[in-house]
Amino acid sequence: LIKLVKPALEKKKPIELNLTLRNTHRSVGARLSGEIVKRYGAPGLPDDTIKINFKGSAGQSFGAFLSPGISIKVEGDANDYLGKGMSGGKIILVPPKKSAFPPHENTICGNVVLYGATGGEVYINGKAGERFAIRNSGAKIVVEGIGDHGCEYMTGGIIVCLGSTGKNFAAGMSGGIAYIRDQTQLFDTKCNLDMVDLESVWHENDKLFLRSMIERHYSFTKSPLALEILAKWESNLPMFVKVMPIDYRKSLERMKLSEYPDFETVAVTEEVFNG
Repeated sequence: LIKLVKPALEKKKPIELNLTLRNTHRSVGARLSGEIVKRYGAPGLPDDTIKINFKGSAGQSFGAFLSPGISIKVEGDANDYLGKGMSGGKIILVPPKKSAFPPHENTICGNVVLYGATGGEVYINGKAGERFAIRNSGAKIVVEGIGDHGCEYMTGGIIVCLGSTGKNFAAGMSGGIAYIRDQTQLFDTKCNLDMVDLESVWHENDKLFLRSMIERHYSFTKSPLALEILAKWESNLPMFVKVMPIDYRKSLERMKLSEYPDFETVAVTEEVFNG
């Protein structure tokens, strides 16, 4: 890959490739990302400088440590650890065009997707396996269903799940936000409520952001489910549940107060701790 995208690496010239992929190809994109960071540092390249379209089955750790400037798309499926440690860029996963199954009813990638990710975007036109986005601290993701232990120990980032989740969702989740489409109204029985609260999506900013994420998902994947949700937005919006870590919400509230302080009053806690 490094040889094929040499013009992009040396001159930041946009380039697009179409390649095949097998499940023996592991950690695809990791060395290329390392080369970009070596040359340009953490900011990487401008968005979509390198676009690679794959067909086939991706091996483990596809898109691992992906850096800004790379967009990779797979028409097929992917194994475990998709997007592990990614810090930027974009991963798009869609089923084969000739597949007859409904994508949102079938698993298209393995377990431990987005483990330890710090940035970037991922759009999955289908379901993912267990332990989805554990220790995610910055990536934004849209998926159409996940297995058990989703968002475990998550500290940042955004998850939008258009389908069902497994049990023990949000165990140890201390940061970030998840939006879950809860058609059965049973999500509260699957969610670990030790560190999070469940809210309806009522704030205008939340509504706009959620819709924009689903629109991006559709634009990249042409997901039939995303199209259906957008077409009936007013009836689908009440189904979404916002998962908000309790301490994370308190931190955001404190940050908001510090941006717009009331100079005429002083909180009791401010008197105690700040003298």
